[in-house]
Amino acid sequence: MKTALGFNWKILLVLVALAIVTGSLFYSRYLSRKLGKIEKQRVETWVEAQRTIAGATEETNLNLAVKISSENKDIPIIETTANDSITGNYLNLDSANVAGNPAYLSSKLNAFKKMHPPIILTLDQDASQSLRYYYGESRLQRELRYFPLIQLLIVGLFIIVLFVGQRIANKSAQNRLWVGMAKETAHQLGTPLTSLEGWVEILKNAYEENVSLQQGGKKLQIVREMDADIARLKLISDRFAKIGSTPKLEPADLAVQVEKMVAYIKKRAGGKVQFSVVKEQLPYQAAICAPLMDWVIENLLKNALDAMNGTGQIQATLLKNDRQVIIDIQDSGKGIPHSQFKKVFHAGFTTKKRGWGLGLALTKRIVEEYHHGTIVVRHSELGKGSIFRIILPCANL
Repeated sequence: MKTALGFNWKILLVLVALAIVTGSLFYSRYLSRKLGKIEKQRVETWVEAQRTIAGATEETNLNLAVKISSENKDIPIIETTANDSITGNYLNLDSANVAGNPAYLSSKLNAFKKMHPPIILTLDQDASQSLRYYYGESRLQRELRYFPLIQLLIVGLFIIVLFVGQRIANKSAQNRLWVGMAKETAHQLGTPLTSLEGWVEILKNAYEENVSLQQGGKKLQIVREMDADIARLKLISDRFAKIGSTPKLEPADLAVQVEKMVAYIKKRAGGKVQFSVVKEQLPYQAAICAPLMDWVIENLLKNALDAMNGTGQIQATLLKNDRQVIIDIQDSGKGIPHSQFKKVFHAGFTTKKRGWGLGLALTKRIVEEYHHGTIVVRHSELGKGSIFRIILPCANL
């Protein structure tokens, strides 16, 4: 329901923005046409003023004509002969361009012809002696035309800022949820684990002191297995506790971490899955939180195991250059479609019938936010397997 509401809210915002821009576009066109009529009247009045000035006698009062002629300071005008030859008289054009570029007036004249028909000034009965005045747009007219585009840009930027802000807020809320869940899980596991540790110690002492060697040895082995499971639960609790806080990063050899986790998963995989670690005899030092990095490698190995349905090969390869340590986890499983390369790291995304889809999301968070590294699906082919790549900065950088 929340997703649908959020989606509808975004659509509504876009529709409102489009309505504003569309309304502004139509209104600006209306104003532009109205302003165009006013500018045409102004040019016609200016041409009439030129007619008055040209035909003036000593008795003619030119005050009004001169005033009208001088008041046009924004509408560009070019004067031509009856056959459209430029006379050299122009108004409100860049004099520097006119002087420096012989083709400037011609290009402007061609542009003005496309905008408006000329206003013709006939000084006598001979039409061949008439003058034509082509005019362009005032600065106000140009600004009015581009106003909807500017408004669209502003509205678009506003929507982008709003969406980015919403995304940041959602991510912040998600981060707080991650931290809250992690801390609460660690807290809830802490109390029963402490109690179980105590009971296991009591059982150890009881079997060692009060039963026969054969019988006690068998039961003591059971207690030791219980102890190992409790240690595993403590490790899980410790991982969640570190997720909920800023972990301390210390230099460690990633080859050791990888080999340890491969050995752990291998014991639980069965004999039909072959494991291998490919590396050179050199240290793969990186600054890591060991429990969290173990979790990352374990998640990738478990996913690889699940992708093969109990049969296949899993290979961990370690590479190193001057700046980075690289870990590739490769399996021979069912593969991942290219369209899902990024989706697999989203919280809640899963192809399994059971599961929360949090493993790879947690893995990405641990690698990128806590270890300042990168994790990607390097390669995958349906039916042939996948390669997940982790890139971490070297410890000496």
